[in-house]
Amino acid sequence: MDGAEDNSLNIYKICRKIKRTDQSLYNALRSIYQDSLFVSEIRRLWPELPLMANLRCGLWYSQQFDDTCYFKSTDGHTGNWSFNPIRLNIHVATIAAEKGGCIIVDATRKGKRFPDSMSKTIPIWICVLNRAIQDFRRANLTKCSEALQSTCSEMSNVQDCQHQRMNYADGNAEPNLYQHRKAFVNKLDDWDCSLHLPLWVSDSEKANIESRIEGWTKILEATGTDLMFLAKSLRRPLRPLWISQKTVIWLNEVPDLDSWDFTPVILVSASSSMENTKRMSDDEYSWRYIPGAADDEESWARVLSPSLFWKHSFDLISGGPEACNKMVADIVERDRVYRAQRGQEALQIKLKLKKITTDVINHLEEGFNAEFQSVVNTEGRFFSVERTGKPDQHGIQQLPQGQFNLYWIGTTRLAISTSEYARLGDGSGQFDSILNCDTTSFLPRNGEDTFIHLPILGSKFDRFDLQNNLPSAVEFARKKLERGQTLLVCCSNGEDISVCICLAILMSLFDVKGTFDNGRSFGSTAVSKWDVRRQLVYICNFATNARPSRGNLRQVFNFLIRE
Repeated sequence: MDGAEDNSLNIYKICRKIKRTDQSLYNALRSIYQDSLFVSEIRRLWPELPLMANLRCGLWYSQQFDDTCYFKSTDGHTGNWSFNPIRLNIHVATIAAEKGGCIIVDATRKGKRFPDSMSKTIPIWICVLNRAIQDFRRANLTKCSEALQSTCSEMSNVQDCQHQRMNYADGNAEPNLYQHRKAFVNKLDDWDCSLHLPLWVSDSEKANIESRIEGWTKILEATGTDLMFLAKSLRRPLRPLWISQKTVIWLNEVPDLDSWDFTPVILVSASSSMENTKRMSDDEYSWRYIPGAADDEESWARVLSPSLFWKHSFDLISGGPEACNKMVADIVERDRVYRAQRGQEALQIKLKLKKITTDVINHLEEGFNAEFQSVVNTEGRFFSVERTGKPDQHGIQQLPQGQFNLYWIGTTRLAISTSEYARLGDGSGQFDSILNCDTTSFLPRNGEDTFIHLPILGSKFDRFDLQNNLPSAVEFARKKLERGQTLLVCCSNGEDISVCICLAILMSLFDVKGTFDNGRSFGSTAVSKWDVRRQLVYICNFATNARPSRGNLRQVFNFLIRE
């Protein structure tokens, strides 16, 4: 009996060992690299279209993306379909309108051709936006018709009114408003607002989704999202197209963008749809292909980021399976030390290394000789960072351009960015004061009275830290805004805690129109969850990378209802 248990236990251990071998770090990175070649091929078909990564999985599949977006697969799960106004991704529609379309990259591990984010979440989003834009245009058309009717009724005689309706052929005469209205109505009737889903979605599921579209459209319109720019710039309705590794594309028949009567949102599923791993080999190494290898990066990446991977992709791939784990550990440690030297966020990582390698020691010596030079461009939107000395010879991670975004929230004199941006831009004149809620601080250049450091932990580490620090943050903002100063709110990534603090400031000190009133409207009305969501949507219209966590938003709401 004991022998049988030992045999079953041994078989169990063997199966686990085989699974760990198949899901190794090298196999994951090699699979990502293999799938990135397919993404590059698709991008070459439409080089004029911007390439966007659906966070976070999609960010691994190309060395260079033009932008990112955030569509969750859970919003497309069967029976759980949703349109979330907090994740509006309006910048995706704006970019598609300006460039004539866009390409979005994502992947899945579940043996499907496309993740639910592509098969349902994005098509739902597209349909809701198209209908909201059509409703906006119809509302404007109604206002124009009423104004035209009023103009005609005020005319002194019938002949003047008939004269207004005439169709003038010469360019010196006034345009015919009636003909213009008729053409605009015809264009509205041709605007495609139908729900486009892939063929593998069942008819019953499609019907269930369609029955909810109208309600989601009203939710979008009720948030106060500014649709005017999209209504003016989007000449053709958005429409999704799906491309996977099984899609057949005749290279001599690739359609031109102008030949389509819609604005394409091309959804590229980077990985193959096989359910199990597949043994593959090249001239040097044998490895197993993992579909959707980049999914759930916390379980396999060992803190390696997409940008770090692509900086060292050649060495990691050519180094082979045996050296991969140690190379990744060295790369991550170099980056951690590099960030720590400059006061950036550098989490302590437990590495299974007996000693620091010679490369790390050499990096420490050269790291002190590297200096940042911050340059503000003429538009005052982005910082570009250059480094004197030898760039990236020791695998130093340069911060991606996205970390230097500064988002001004309308005309509120509030801005959101990363703490690294604030550190580099302090003293540049872009903003008068800084509210830093990162766990690490820096010495202010404009004086202590223009700076406050509130080291706030996220809800995963402390469920009440943000709520406890919000009174100090709002009071600091009140003093600066009363003087007419601009205020930058920053955190480690510029996506979560800084957005929540800015939300609390707007709710506490501004009215519904975004005008600073020092809290008068806040004190006279009761705050509901819908009010908080509406104000968050207002912030997301400007800070396109805003992704506040649910736990932090709950702390903001609890703070507001207790004030």
